[in-house]
Amino acid sequence: MFSIRKATLEDIPAIQQLARTIWQQTYTAIISQAQLDYMLDLFYSTELLQQLISQDTQSFFIALAEDTPIGYASYSIVSPQEIDTYKLHKLYVLTEKQHKGTGSALLQQVIDSAKEQKAKTLILNVNRQNTAIDFYKKKGFSILQTVDNEIGNGYYMNDYVMGLEMV
Repeated sequence: MFSIRKATLEDIPAIQQLARTIWQQTYTAIISQAQLDYMLDLFYSTELLQQLISQDTQSFFIALAEDTPIGYASYSIVSPQEIDTYKLHKLYVLTEKQHKGTGSALLQQVIDSAKEQKAKTLILNVNRQNTAIDFYKKKGFSILQTVDNEIGNGYYMNDYVMGLEMV
């Protein structure tokens, strides 16, 4: 069994540890170790996570099994001009805890929360080689476009943008 709750500033170290563990398991076959380290530093710095959580720029959820963190998710509105479109920024579950409903429950928590805020569409970016594409397709997402986003240091995120209509 597991539970899901809104993450707080106190959860930052747990989110960072989960990210390091999960990203090593997920991305070493897709991107170089140097790019993986760069992206972890870029997206999971303590300062950035403190800002996102304290200013409620992104809503974070953490999944726990017997008080042990096993996964997390975050989302936000895309922009003030697109008030009915939200973006799933992060959805990660420890490899050994996958295929047990945790990812589905985290995604549903995001969907329900976004719907409460009048969202009609949920989008996300996923690496084009990530097996999570199949998970998202099973959940009703479809591929909207292919993008190559430069993230600095000569690195790119080679992603699909996927979307789910929530009406």
